[in-house]
Amino acid sequence: MRKLIYCLFFLLAVLAIPPSSFAEGKVVRFASLDWPPYSGASLPEQGANITVAKAAFAAMGYELEVMFYPWARTIMVAKTNQFLGYFPEYYAKEIEKDFIFSDPIGDSPLGFAERKDNSVSWTTLNDLTSVKAIGVVRGYVNTEDFDKMAAAGLLKVEPVVEDSINLRKVAARRIPLAVIDKYVLQYILKTDENLIPKSHLLQFNPRLLESKKLYLCFQKSDDGRRYLKIFNDGLKKIDVDKITKDYFEKVLK
Repeated sequence: MRKLIYCLFFLLAVLAIPPSSFAEGKVVRFASLDWPPYSGASLPEQGANITVAKAAFAAMGYELEVMFYPWARTIMVAKTNQFLGYFPEYYAKEIEKDFIFSDPIGDSPLGFAERKDNSVSWTTLNDLTSVKAIGVVRGYVNTEDFDKMAAAGLLKVEPVVEDSINLRKVAARRIPLAVIDKYVLQYILKTDENLIPKSHLLQFNPRLLESKKLYLCFQKSDDGRRYLKIFNDGLKKIDVDKITKDYFEKVLK
């Protein structure tokens, strides 16, 4: 009888464990932000970069779980033991103090949004020193030279909390330029109810600031280094460019 009671208690205890707990060692958790079409809780498959990252981990037998936060909080929680890190991120040397960059998971064509009837011709950043203000998103890495010149006051910037605010300011002629990714611009003009009526006014400046690589940032820890190798090995087993291209064709068409 005692043996039967013990078995029943054991069975009930097992049934009470959440299913994901059985595979805890095969689940990796990262923090991210809503930055469509690259990442976002409401996007199909949670975004292009998350689709790539999930495929790379899956190729190595791991499941990726992603939690979404505002950008500043994303970086903060990524340093806790709840997560292995965060993504997507551009490379910046200062980030290496706390995180290790993965191999690239995609490309981000970074440039400027502008009005079609007020296109800005420029060759170097020095040509933009006379621009009255350039919209940027607070906390985002842009390019090394751009951020240095902005910090030195050589480029006049106006930080806001999200790209769509900058686009509304450009459309209203409050600023002539706003730093933005080409595909982010396309997505916002396609989906933002406030900007759809103004989408015909805006375009992506033909000159890129930089074609930037996108990465996962892993914590500087034993686990971080171990899963970094697993992830990079997984990337070698998938076609990152095709996954990304197929995703954009589906979401941005």
